[in-house]
Amino acid sequence: MRELILGGARSGKSALAEQLAAESGLEVVYIATAEARDGEMGERIAHHKARRPDHWHCIEEPLQLAATLQQQAAANRCLLVDCLTLWLSNLLGAGDELFEHERQALLAALAQLPGRIIFVSNEVGLGIVPMGELTRRFCDESGRLHQAVAASCDRVTFVTAGLPMTLKREK
Repeated sequence: MRELILGGARSGKSALAEQLAAESGLEVVYIATAEARDGEMGERIAHHKARRPDHWHCIEEPLQLAATLQQQAAANRCLLVDCLTLWLSNLLGAGDELFEHERQALLAALAQLPGRIIFVSNEVGLGIVPMGELTRRFCDESGRLHQAVAASCDRVTFVTAGLPMTLKREK
């Protein structure tokens, strides 16, 4: 089963994903895409680490998400990816060629991965159109990525104020 959980900053999306992973009864591998490039991001990462169970495995992978998913996915395992938008941001900063390659690799791998996969991502397309070119591209690319990942997922959930709203469920 593949699931995408979307929401704004501090909406409760990561907490929901962690709850679902814990309730899965499967071995959990947490795939973190963030990099602590400043003190504030370091604090966010520390907060996420502190609330995860000690027995969960953690892999930090800022760029090669598809390869990591392919290496880690198994029928008896739940992979929790937090988050797609940080991964996207890392890729956009790494250049167009790597961005296109890694995006396509992820989308191609999704249908073939065994086990349970939970993706967390920030919904950034609900506000005003940003003024800067890079910020507009980021919003556009995240919207396209979310649409493509959602199409491959069995369930899509939007979280706001800690409340999950199911947008798509298993058929």
